[in-house]
Amino acid sequence: MSSFRKLNQEEINRLEKQNCYAENWAEVKVTSGFDTDRIKSVQFSGKIKLGQFIEVFITSNGIKKKSGIYNANIHNCDIGDDTYIAQIRNILANYKIGKNVFIENVDLIEVNGESSFGNGTKVNVLDETGGRKVPIFNGMSAHLAYILAMYRHRPKMITAVNNMIETYSSSISSSYGIIGDNARLINSRIIRNVNIGENCVVEGAEQLSGGSLNSTVSDPIYMGPGVVMKNFIMSSGSRISDYAIIENCFIGQACELGKHYSAEHSLFFSNCVGFHGEACSIFAGPYTVTHHKSTLLIAGMFSFLNAGSGSNQSNHMYKLGPLHQGIVERGSKTTSDSYMLWPAKVGPFTLVMGRHYKNSDTSDLPFSYLIESNDESIIAPGVNLRSVGTIRDAQKWPKRDHRKDPVKQDYINFKLLSPFTVQKMIDGRNLLIQLQKYSGEKSEFYTYENVKVPRSSLERGIKLYNLGIDKFLGNSLIKRLELIDFKSDSEIRERLKPDTDIGTGKWIDLAGLFAPMSVVEELLQNIENGTIKTLQEISNSFQDMHENYNLYEWTWAIDMLLKEAGTNVSSIWANDVIFLIEKWKKSVVELDNMLYNDAQKEFTLISQTGFGIDGDKETQILDFEQVRGEFEKNPQVSAIKDHIEKKTALGDELIQRMKKVLS
Repeated sequence: MSSFRKLNQEEINRLEKQNCYAENWAEVKVTSGFDTDRIKSVQFSGKIKLGQFIEVFITSNGIKKKSGIYNANIHNCDIGDDTYIAQIRNILANYKIGKNVFIENVDLIEVNGESSFGNGTKVNVLDETGGRKVPIFNGMSAHLAYILAMYRHRPKMITAVNNMIETYSSSISSSYGIIGDNARLINSRIIRNVNIGENCVVEGAEQLSGGSLNSTVSDPIYMGPGVVMKNFIMSSGSRISDYAIIENCFIGQACELGKHYSAEHSLFFSNCVGFHGEACSIFAGPYTVTHHKSTLLIAGMFSFLNAGSGSNQSNHMYKLGPLHQGIVERGSKTTSDSYMLWPAKVGPFTLVMGRHYKNSDTSDLPFSYLIESNDESIIAPGVNLRSVGTIRDAQKWPKRDHRKDPVKQDYINFKLLSPFTVQKMIDGRNLLIQLQKYSGEKSEFYTYENVKVPRSSLERGIKLYNLGIDKFLGNSLIKRLELIDFKSDSEIRERLKPDTDIGTGKWIDLAGLFAPMSVVEELLQNIENGTIKTLQEISNSFQDMHENYNLYEWTWAIDMLLKEAGTNVSSIWANDVIFLIEKWKKSVVELDNMLYNDAQKEFTLISQTGFGIDGDKETQILDFEQVRGEFEKNPQVSAIKDHIEKKTALGDELIQRMKKVLS
């Protein structure tokens, strides 16, 4: 399509004999190699550019279809080489179409006036009344969306970022749409004001309007039967199918929505999955997953969530409208028929079971069970630290990262234990100690934020949090001191010193990205004072936070380790390191033994109920083993045993190196 010429009279005559018509044949330009035999029963209007049509498409059922244009009404279009367009029942208007595109049996494809193709659409996330509007755009990250939604107390920053998004949206606005190379659009109805990326497949869609399908060669988008989407951005690698209804939404990379799922005014980021249920004004951070019918996620912020069937929340109290919100921090689960009354906040890796009618904040009690008993909310702090399911979740998320696009929009940290979660364990432990101190050690229940903590749960929670804290700090210490033969205590002290001052203090979870609050604060200030002026510069800042995680983590870990030990770097000796590693070994082995015992519950006689349906007890056991395997050979169980051996050996090896310093 490098150069174009007008049709000659002979070509015009042949086209007219083939039932073709043009308002003005002078406006129809063709490239070298143009073949009139490939244009039949076509009406042209406006400015038209046609490539050469040589290649033949072979459909999945083996039928050959020659590239060209057949039975279509084309208005103001540039059509690339070797594209096949057929059976356009209404019109194909105002599009620049790439090479090797296949379009067949579509009612309408048009750009109607100036369009930003979904960019700049304001999503009423969390607050249905619009108090936390987030304008969406191509390439938006979960981290920037988090700041836009949750940092409304920084109006100067919000205005600056919104202006950047508006500038970007204006820059890509056009009265022409784009259909990228190798796209496939078949058996669909209405496509209006939609940009379509390379290798995208749209098959049987009902209506797409006001959006961008940001498909790429490395990670194509699939849009399946019956889908209705309005005012949207859809990122590479995502799939939407099976009569899903989506409006005013951002869909991140490698998401999948289908099986009659409906969503409005919501943000979905990397690897989210939604089937059957409904989302309304939610912030679905990475790996928010809901598979079941009758599950409603509304006005909440989630990430790494598994929502059970019939999970539900309420976001208004019949006073000033649906403006209440909930925060469920990363890694949590809701069981079947669970319910939460917003406003509420749930700490990381919490299992929510039952119906909770009181507003609560358990964000400083991570790894907990939040259960209902006689209409009361009961919390068991820390018990998920000993759950094999928690470990399995942490291991499965990296394996289920389906993003193939080399450009990752979200920077995801999968760590189970991090400064963010460990600080919460420290705060939780201290909170439980204070509750015990001020309410008395013999109290049957302790009350905190509208939840009750049984005495036994409180005492166990303190122990579990201490084990988790010791495990993380010991892991960090071993990592810092590995592979070095120290000759003196001074060498050890020098190695323990952090490489940067950045990392101490509070850490936050920016919807999948762990970062020190001080670094985030610097970013916000740079946006406010104009040092950072573009969306790409903001994205670069998030990338720097992610890449420097290990550097920042050690600064936090050594600071916290020394505080826990009540000392400083200059007072550390080899003996102190040995003491800390022995403490670490004890915590790792004790937690792993708890995980082992928890896994063993899955192989009890009760768990075998329903196996060996028509046989005796021996048949039941044999059937169970064939389906579930033997306990000791289970991969998760083997991994726990292997972990105990490896970590013990790792600790012993460091202790031996420390003893060399002592000698």
